Amino acid sequence: MVETIGEAFSAGWQLKARCAYGNREGLKSIRRCTWTYDLDMLTLVTTRGRDFPLSMVSSRLRCPRCGSRIVTVLFITPKEGDRRRGAA
Repeated sequence: MVETIGEAFSAGWQLKARCAYGNREGLKSIRRCTWTYDLDMLTLVTTRGRDFPLSMVSSRLRCPRCGSRIVTVLFITPKEGDRRRGAA
C-alpha cells in the first residue's frame, strides 16, 4: 500500500490537482472554478520529502485562480507495464 509521496514517485504514480470550489457561496450562485493541473512528482518529492503523507497533499494546496483552499487531488496509478525502473 502506497502512503507517502516517495513511494508514489517510485511506483510511477501521477497526481492531478483540481479546484473543488462549488457553484454556491452562501445563498448566491457563483461561477464554478475550472482550474486543473498535473502536479510534478519530482518537485513534490524535492520540496516535501519522500516521507510526506499522500493524505496531506491536498491540505497544502491553494487554487491559483480563485484562491480557494478546497482542492482535490486525483491519484493516477500506472498500468501494469508502466512501472518506473530505478526511480530515486
